[in-house]
Amino acid sequence: VQLQASGGGLVQAGGSLRLSCAASGRPFTSYALGWFRQAPGKEREFVAAINWSSHNTYYADSVKGRFTISRDNAKNTLYLQMNTLKPEDAAVYYCAVRRPSLDSKSFYDIKMYDYWGQGTLVTVSS
Repeated sequence: VQLQASGGGLVQAGGSLRLSCAASGRPFTSYALGWFRQAPGKEREFVAAINWSSHNTYYADSVKGRFTISRDNAKNTLYLQMNTLKPEDAAVYYCAVRRPSLDSKSFYDIKMYDYWGQGTLVTVSS
């Protein structure tokens, strides 16, 4: 599976961006997907995840209520709607496919994700 993230850019604090992650190579319909981010000098961290059917979503506390993850399986595309952006949200955002697991805690575990996209840069000015 190849993943291509897009939609990053420069936005003022309080603004919004919508990230997309297009998958190719094989349908990701049956896989859980996630968004992670990495700011300069920091480790890559979990942002949000969604199960294959979109019935279950998971968020980091820092983005809960501001970000919304969604997917369109027909288009093989994952989305992250980011509202009320803060300077601390600035980072390179990555999408990834999670390995199959029945453990709901695994949605938050970066080690459970394979097939990373190349990342898209989000810059938030204060």
